[in-house]
Amino acid sequence: MSRKTIILIALLFIAPVIIYFVFPTDESRIKKLFRQGAKAVEDRKIEDVMSKVSFTYSDEHGLSYALIKDAMTRIFGSMKGIKVEYEIKGLDINKEKAVVELDLRVIATYEKDTGYFIGDAAKPVRVRFFLEKEAVGWQVVKTEGLTPGI
Repeated sequence: MSRKTIILIALLFIAPVIIYFVFPTDESRIKKLFRQGAKAVEDRKIEDVMSKVSFTYSDEHGLSYALIKDAMTRIFGSMKGIKVEYEIKGLDINKEKAVVELDLRVIATYEKDTGYFIGDAAKPVRVRFFLEKEAVGWQVVKTEGLTPGI
Protein backbone atom coordinates (compact mmCIF):
# COMPACT_ATOMS: atom_id res chain seq x y z
CA MET A 1 0.00 0.00 0.00
CA SER A 2 1.10 3.49 -0.72
CA ARG A 3 1.61 6.12 1.93
CA LYS A 4 -1.41 8.11 0.67
CA THR A 5 -3.67 5.07 1.02
CA ILE A 6 -2.55 4.43 4.59
CA ILE A 7 -3.13 8.08 5.54
CA LEU A 8 -6.59 8.03 3.91
CA ILE A 9 -7.59 4.86 5.77
CA ALA A 10 -6.29 6.29 9.06
CA LEU A 11 -8.30 9.48 8.52
CA LEU A 12 -11.45 7.48 7.83
CA PHE A 13 -11.10 5.75 11.20
CA ILE A 14 -9.94 8.77 13.19
CA ALA A 15 -12.38 11.36 11.76
CA PRO A 16 -15.52 9.98 13.49
CA VAL A 17 -13.74 9.94 16.85
CA ILE A 18 -12.58 13.53 16.40
CA ILE A 19 -16.05 14.65 15.30
CA TYR A 20 -17.62 12.93 18.32
CA PHE A 21 -15.38 14.80 20.78
CA VAL A 22 -15.31 18.17 18.97
CA PHE A 23 -19.04 18.32 18.16
CA PRO A 24 -21.02 16.99 21.15
CA THR A 25 -24.52 15.63 20.64
CA ASP A 26 -27.64 17.40 21.87
CA GLU A 27 -28.03 14.66 24.47
CA SER A 28 -24.58 15.33 25.93
CA ARG A 29 -25.21 19.09 25.88
CA ILE A 30 -28.47 18.65 27.80
CA LYS A 31 -26.84 16.34 30.35
CA LYS A 32 -24.08 18.91 30.78
CA LEU A 33 -26.71 21.63 31.34
CA PHE A 34 -28.15 19.63 34.25
CA ARG A 35 -24.72 18.85 35.73
CA GLN A 36 -23.77 22.53 35.60
CA GLY A 37 -27.19 23.61 36.90
CA ALA A 38 -27.00 21.25 39.89
CA LYS A 39 -23.48 22.47 40.67
CA ALA A 40 -24.60 26.11 40.42
CA VAL A 41 -27.44 25.45 42.89
CA GLU A 42 -25.06 23.73 45.31
CA ASP A 43 -22.64 26.66 45.01
CA ARG A 44 -25.57 29.12 45.36
CA LYS A 45 -24.59 30.99 42.18
CA ILE A 46 -27.78 32.65 41.02
CA GLU A 47 -26.46 33.94 37.70
CA ASP A 48 -25.14 30.49 36.75
CA VAL A 49 -28.49 28.89 37.63
CA MET A 50 -30.43 31.51 35.70
CA SER A 51 -28.19 31.10 32.63
CA LYS A 52 -29.91 27.72 32.16
CA VAL A 53 -33.41 29.27 32.21
CA SER A 54 -35.01 30.95 29.20
CA PHE A 55 -36.18 34.56 29.48
CA THR A 56 -39.49 33.24 28.06
CA TYR A 57 -39.95 30.69 30.90
CA SER A 58 -43.52 30.19 32.08
CA ASP A 59 -45.33 27.35 33.85
CA GLU A 60 -48.71 26.38 35.30
CA HIS A 61 -47.90 28.16 38.58
CA GLY A 62 -47.48 31.49 36.80
CA LEU A 63 -43.74 31.57 37.37
CA SER A 64 -41.51 33.53 35.01
CA TYR A 65 -37.78 34.13 34.69
CA ALA A 66 -37.94 37.17 37.01
CA LEU A 67 -40.01 35.38 39.66
CA ILE A 68 -37.69 32.37 39.64
CA LYS A 69 -34.66 34.63 40.03
CA ASP A 70 -36.31 36.40 42.97
CA ALA A 71 -37.20 33.07 44.62
CA MET A 72 -33.66 31.74 44.12
CA THR A 73 -32.26 34.89 45.74
CA ARG A 74 -34.45 34.30 48.81
CA ILE A 75 -33.69 30.57 48.95
CA PHE A 76 -29.93 31.05 48.60
CA GLY A 77 -30.07 33.76 51.27
CA SER A 78 -31.77 31.53 53.84
CA MET A 79 -30.29 28.10 53.07
CA LYS A 80 -26.81 26.68 53.04
CA GLY A 81 -25.21 23.30 52.54
CA ILE A 82 -27.41 22.63 49.53
CA LYS A 83 -26.93 19.19 47.96
CA VAL A 84 -28.71 18.28 44.71
CA GLU A 85 -29.23 14.62 43.83
CA TYR A 86 -30.86 13.74 40.52
CA GLU A 87 -31.18 10.86 38.13
CA ILE A 88 -32.29 11.33 34.54
CA LYS A 89 -35.14 8.90 33.88
CA GLY A 90 -36.06 10.00 30.39
CA LEU A 91 -34.67 12.22 27.65
CA ASP A 92 -36.67 12.89 24.50
CA ILE A 93 -35.11 15.22 21.94
CA ASN A 94 -37.07 16.37 18.89
CA LYS A 95 -35.01 18.82 16.79
CA GLU A 96 -35.32 22.15 18.63
CA LYS A 97 -37.26 20.87 21.68
CA ALA A 98 -36.55 18.36 24.42
CA VAL A 99 -38.26 16.90 27.47
CA VAL A 100 -36.15 15.64 30.35
CA GLU A 101 -37.73 13.61 33.11
CA LEU A 102 -35.74 13.14 36.28
CA ASP A 103 -35.99 12.08 39.89
CA LEU A 104 -34.90 14.91 42.17
CA ARG A 105 -33.90 15.30 45.79
CA VAL A 106 -32.53 18.47 47.36
CA ILE A 107 -31.08 18.48 50.86
CA ALA A 108 -30.34 21.80 52.57
CA THR A 109 -29.70 23.42 55.93
CA TYR A 110 -32.17 26.05 57.09
CA GLU A 111 -31.10 27.81 60.29
CA LYS A 112 -29.86 24.81 62.35
CA ASP A 113 -31.98 22.11 60.75
CA THR A 114 -30.84 19.96 57.84
CA GLY A 115 -33.36 18.02 55.81
CA TYR A 116 -35.00 17.40 52.48
CA PHE A 117 -36.17 20.54 50.71
CA ILE A 118 -37.40 18.59 47.67
CA GLY A 119 -38.25 14.89 47.82
CA ASP A 120 -37.19 12.61 50.67
CA ALA A 121 -35.02 9.59 51.38
CA ALA A 122 -37.72 7.11 50.41
CA LYS A 123 -39.04 8.84 47.32
CA PRO A 124 -37.62 11.56 45.07
CA VAL A 125 -39.84 14.04 43.25
CA ARG A 126 -40.40 13.27 39.56
CA VAL A 127 -39.88 16.50 37.58
CA ARG A 128 -40.27 17.16 33.87
CA PHE A 129 -38.18 19.89 32.27
CA PHE A 130 -39.13 21.25 28.88
CA LEU A 131 -36.22 22.71 26.93
CA GLU A 132 -35.84 24.59 23.69
CA LYS A 133 -32.74 25.21 21.66
CA GLU A 134 -32.17 28.96 21.65
CA ALA A 135 -29.35 31.11 20.30
CA VAL A 136 -27.32 30.52 23.49
CA GLY A 137 -27.99 26.77 23.53
CA TRP A 138 -30.52 24.59 25.33
CA GLN A 139 -32.66 26.50 27.84
CA VAL A 140 -35.40 25.44 30.28
CA VAL A 141 -38.72 26.97 29.19
CA LYS A 142 -41.10 25.14 31.53
CA THR A 143 -41.19 22.62 34.38
CA GLU A 144 -43.83 20.26 35.72
CA GLY A 145 -43.78 18.52 39.08
CA LEU A 146 -42.22 21.23 41.23
CA THR A 147 -44.45 23.24 43.50
CA PRO A 148 -43.35 26.76 44.38
CA GLY A 149 -41.98 27.01 47.91
CA ILE A 150 -40.52 29.61 50.22
